[in-house]
Amino acid sequence: MDRRDLMDRLDAAFGGPPAERRAVARAAGDLADAGALADDLDIEVTPDVIVDQLADAPGGSPAERWNWWLGALEASHGGYRQFRVTAWQREDS
Repeated sequence: MDRRDLMDRLDAAFGGPPAERRAVARAAGDLADAGALADDLDIEVTPDVIVDQLADAPGGSPAERWNWWLGALEASHGGYRQFRVTAWQREDS
């Protein structure tokens, strides 16, 4: 999974600070490496898939949208809590 491509797509679709988008891209890479989504739903983790799924969230920053999606996966399949984004380096304005 191309993390740089995902960061760019997250920026175009949802904005947010670079550090937040990096944290989401890192978590997405971990999710892809774990193979959980492929095992549970036969879906490959790609930037396109992630942006499409996050677009369904009711709003928020990239991390809020990511955590919303992971919450839905946790409720339906279990085992996704570990991929949540809980912190990232805050950048000065």
